[in-house]
Amino acid sequence: MLCRRNFLAASLVSLAAQPVRKPNIVVILADDLGYGKLGFQGNSEFPTPHLDSIASNGMRFTQGYVSAPFCCPSRAGLMTGRYQTRFGHELNVVGRRNLDPSIGLPIEERTMASQLKDLGYATGIVGKWHLGGTECFHPLNRGFDEFFGFLHEGHFYYPPPYRGGLTRLRSNEPPYDENNPLMRGRDPVEEGSYLTDALGREACSFIDRKREQPFFLYLAFNAIHSPMQASVALMKEFEGIRDEQRRLFAAMTRAMDNATGKVLAKLREHRLEENTLICFLSDNGGPTQELTSSNLPLRGGKGQLYEGGIRVPFACQWKGKIAAGKVSEQPVIALDLLPTALAAAGAKAPANLDGVNLLPHLLQPAKALERKSLFWPYGQNIALRRDNFKLVRQRQGKIDFQLYDLSKDVSETNDLATSRISLRDSLLEELESTNRQMIAPLWS
Repeated sequence: MLCRRNFLAASLVSLAAQPVRKPNIVVILADDLGYGKLGFQGNSEFPTPHLDSIASNGMRFTQGYVSAPFCCPSRAGLMTGRYQTRFGHELNVVGRRNLDPSIGLPIEERTMASQLKDLGYATGIVGKWHLGGTECFHPLNRGFDEFFGFLHEGHFYYPPPYRGGLTRLRSNEPPYDENNPLMRGRDPVEEGSYLTDALGREACSFIDRKREQPFFLYLAFNAIHSPMQASVALMKEFEGIRDEQRRLFAAMTRAMDNATGKVLAKLREHRLEENTLICFLSDNGGPTQELTSSNLPLRGGKGQLYEGGIRVPFACQWKGKIAAGKVSEQPVIALDLLPTALAAAGAKAPANLDGVNLLPHLLQPAKALERKSLFWPYGQNIALRRDNFKLVRQRQGKIDFQLYDLSKDVSETNDLATSRISLRDSLLEELESTNRQMIAPLWS
C-alpha cells in the first residue's frame, strides 16, 4: 500500500512539473467584408453558420475597428500592433508590377509571426500577404515558417479560362495574377481548386502537421475581394437571389464560411479547440458598389474614415476561457490582436505597441479596457475617437472637421462640430498631438 501511495504521489508531482502548453493562435481575416454581411452581424439573407459560431462560442465586438480603410495599411497595423503611420506605411500599395524593394512592411518592424516564433510557435500564413512583393519582405523572412498564398493584393479564384465557376469581371478588371503567382514557400504552384477552398485545405493541412506544438495560423482569405467569381454549385444554392452580382457575393461568402468551418472542425478533430484562441475580422469595410457588400447602418465604406470604412465584423473564441455568447460594446481595434496573442502565450508585449491586451476583458467582460482614444490617418483624411465622440475629416465634398456622438448617431448624420466647439477643439488638439508622432508616408 505504501508503495502504491508513493507511486501516485510521484505521478502527481510529475504531472504538476510538466509545462502547460501555450495556446494556439488562429487569426482569420476576411477581405473587403462589409459590416452587416454575416449572420452574427444581423444579415438574414444567406446563412454563415461557421463564422457565426465564432461569435456565439465567444465574444462579439459591436465596435471592432481596423487601423486603416484599405487592405495594405490595415494588414501592416494588424501584423505589428502599431499604427502603421508610425513607420510610414500609410497608403495602399496597389502596383503589382512595381517591384521596388522599398515598398513593403519595413524590415525593422517585428510581426506577430516573428514574436510568436521567438516563443516557440510554429508559424504559418495561408492566403493574401500584401505587405511587400520582393524577397526582403517575403513572409518567410518576416517570421513565418510556411507560406501558401500570394504576395500582392488580388488574385483570381479560378485560373483562366475560369472553368467550373461563374465569373463576372468589370471591363477594367486588372490582371490580378500578373507577377502575382500562387506560391508554396517561394515556388509558384498550379492550383486546380477554387481558391477559397484551397486556402481552407492548406490551413487544415498546417493544423494537421503542427498539432503537437503551439502554432500561429494566419488565414488571410482574399474573399470577398473582387474579382467576382464563384462555383456553379454554390451559385445554385442561391437561385432565389435574382440579381446575379448579389448571388455571386452570397456564394463567395458561403465559400469562405465553409472553409472556416473545415478549419474549426480540424481543431475539434485534434481536440485543440479549448487550447486555441481564434479571432475573426475583416481588413476594412466593404466597397458597396463593387461587391454589393453592405456596411449598414454605418456611413461610407472602403477607403473612407467614416464608420463604414473602418468598423468591421470582429469576434473572438477560446472555448473554456471566453464565456459563450458574450457581446461587448467596448471599442477594440486590430492593433489589439498582437498584445492579446502575446499575453495568451504568457509573454509581455513590447512597450512600443499601440494595441492593448484584450484578454482581461475577454475573460472577465465586466473589466473595461484601458484605452484613451483611437486614431486613423489616411492621406488627407484623418479621424480620432475618444470615448463615444469621433472627430473626422473626410475630404469628399466637405473638408472641415466633423464631430459625431457614436453612442447616439452610429450613422454619422448629425454633425456637432459647430454646437460642441470646446469638445471639437479638445479632440482636435489630441488628434494633432498624436499625428505629430507619426512620420510621412514612404510612398505616395
